Amino acid sequence: MTCDIIPSAKPYFPPSDIEELKQHLSTILTSGRLTLGNYTRDFENQFAKLVGVRYAIAVNSGTSALEIMLRAHGLKGADEVIVPTNTFSATAAAVIYARGKPVITDISPSTMTLDASKVRKAITRHTRGVIVVHIGGLICPEISSIYEICQDRDLFLLEDAAHAHGSRIKGKSAGSLGSAGCFSFYPTKIVTSGEGGMITTDNEELAETAKILRDQGKEDFSSNRVVSLGYNWRMPEICAAIGLVQLRRLPEFIQNRNSIARVYDAFLDELGIDHIVTPENQLNNYYKYTFFLPKKTDRDMFKERCRTLGVIFGGEVYWPPLHLQPVFGSFLSNVSKFEVADDLCSRMVNPPIFSQMTMEQAQRVCEVARSVMSDLGS
Repeated sequence: MTCDIIPSAKPYFPPSDIEELKQHLSTILTSGRLTLGNYTRDFENQFAKLVGVRYAIAVNSGTSALEIMLRAHGLKGADEVIVPTNTFSATAAAVIYARGKPVITDISPSTMTLDASKVRKAITRHTRGVIVVHIGGLICPEISSIYEICQDRDLFLLEDAAHAHGSRIKGKSAGSLGSAGCFSFYPTKIVTSGEGGMITTDNEELAETAKILRDQGKEDFSSNRVVSLGYNWRMPEICAAIGLVQLRRLPEFIQNRNSIARVYDAFLDELGIDHIVTPENQLNNYYKYTFFLPKKTDRDMFKERCRTLGVIFGGEVYWPPLHLQPVFGSFLSNVSKFEVADDLCSRMVNPPIFSQMTMEQAQRVCEVARSVMSDLGS
């Protein structure tokens, strides 16, 4: 293949940002303050403004953000937390690490996110909370209904917003829709800090607890008095500096990804191929774009054929879903059913989409996908 390969995802640092980061690195190293310093505070402040909340607490991963917030809600051994099966393993694992029990449910057939009716059926006398997962930048469309269920039952509602930087629903930002939001800055995310995560909340008690837990449980950074059993969940200053530079570019990243998504929408609608549709009341950051191969199409063969033609389809969000992951088998009941996830998760594919992607690259993805589906008889 002579043409350039189109990757599934790619972080974007233009030369001007790289030069700026060199200066920040020099400032950080000269200061001697390599963690929980001015850059971290600035990043937290800027992210809180983005989300529209009072507090943002920087940590070293999205997984850490989830566990910290679950522990801040005081889970105990018998406490259950409802999670969708279509999510990364960290969502359920964080519940277990925080001494709770994940209750894994099926998903909505239209959005692959939590279904309010399934949440209602999954509630027991042991239920303490719900984790809503925003998939590929799409905020769970039923979050308002799920929030009302939680309010009526005195349950907490956490947002796993690892995919949803800058996404909005009815004018409100992801990360401001429950008791707390948990973001990831892993290298593939729309905004990265290399590694890192962020907690967002309007709840002062949760924010203060998070600050204690992320720093070994110390009452504050300058003290050695440990008041809670925490862990080393701190974000380094260098990561915060990277995050700050990236955060400035979030609006242009989202705009470009939406342009790419419109190309894919038109292509798939022309072929009559099902895909996730963003409701009119949402701004989707399109961290991922998801469509569904016809049932007779071999997904592995489709992806391999596309790869040989220079187009890399990324890892599905998510395959396998939680209920098919061996490690979570003991958390499934004998009556658990996952008919929607079994179908959609096995047929989903995620074409390349990244912040500096061109229209020409998007058109080439469509041409390759069309050709391969035709060859496979789709």
